[in-house]
Amino acid sequence: MSTETLHITAGFIPLLDAAMLIVAREKGFAADQAIDLELVRETSWASIRDRVVIGHFDAAHMLAPMAIAGSLALPPLPMPFVAPIALGTGRNAITVSNDLWQLLADTGLEEGTDAASAVKALARVKQAAMADRPLVFAAVHTYSAHAYLLRYWLAEGGLFEGRDVRFEFVPPPFMGDALASGAIDGCCVGEPWNTAAVANGHGRVLTTGDQIWAGGPDKVLGMREDWASKNPQSVHSLVRALQAAAMWADDPQNTQELAEILSGPAYLDTSVDWLLPGLSGEISCSKSGFARDGATLPDRSHAIWFAAQMARWGEVELSTSMIDAAAATYQPDVFAQALNDQHLAADGAESGANCQLFDARDFNPKQLNDYLASFQQP
Repeated sequence: MSTETLHITAGFIPLLDAAMLIVAREKGFAADQAIDLELVRETSWASIRDRVVIGHFDAAHMLAPMAIAGSLALPPLPMPFVAPIALGTGRNAITVSNDLWQLLADTGLEEGTDAASAVKALARVKQAAMADRPLVFAAVHTYSAHAYLLRYWLAEGGLFEGRDVRFEFVPPPFMGDALASGAIDGCCVGEPWNTAAVANGHGRVLTTGDQIWAGGPDKVLGMREDWASKNPQSVHSLVRALQAAAMWADDPQNTQELAEILSGPAYLDTSVDWLLPGLSGEISCSKSGFARDGATLPDRSHAIWFAAQMARWGEVELSTSMIDAAAATYQPDVFAQALNDQHLAADGAESGANCQLFDARDFNPKQLNDYLASFQQP
């Protein structure tokens, strides 16, 4: 008799990219797979990580680099994680305070500019009007796509953490308040918290994550490696439920209903009007999606890209074992087995083809020393 548990408890943060878990429960896709899916809302990513590590959660809506950091034994609470499915792409943005926006506008910067022009304008403002203090930017966690996108984007403008910029780490729902209080000059956060900051008059969107990395990865379904090993059929069932939910969420005919579901008090507890821009594409480019364009595939080249950023910024030492451990966190083979499509496992795996950022720098996972040597040093 199987000892598999089909009662699965999963944690999530109130963000649009928690939609696949929420839809899987609310639209019956989890039940179709014989899963009793219990969802628990958290405010901070640290709480998500900690509760997975100590066994409160079987799985969670998790920052992709956070899962990789656990597998690389980075503190605190190092724990090998696996990610059998990605939770869509995009839907991040960089929002700045009204005061900083005005300084940028004074240089001639207009809304809708590309990421390269935006960071060049920011560098001019830093040199001319803010030379006596660092810029203060917030990301949602040290090990987050937001932090690595911010560092990458700022560095392309010659702005480096520790010299020109100070980083703070703020839970997503609190970003608007941090902007309004003057505690930060800007932030990188997922939707709907950029839209909320603008709607509340706390800031302006400067550029989107999709303009820095079109269709860039962000969150995964993270779980402890030992739990996944003991419950393979539960993992497969959950992957199938989430894939079905992603396909439903990508259908434009379902966008309004999706926003209404997500807005509920148990989930994002926000106005539907704050959710529609990120779901409809108004605030992010068309490459953002839940299932569209292979967005759910846990592409190992993405894991290696995040590990390379960790090495670039001195968080880990670059080594073959480190890269292997990072890549092993992502499980395209499990994804393919769950969906009974072995072709999926090879799509884009470790080719680097899906790691094209706004600076058009080539990323080859097999030549990371050359890749890291190509960057400007502070």
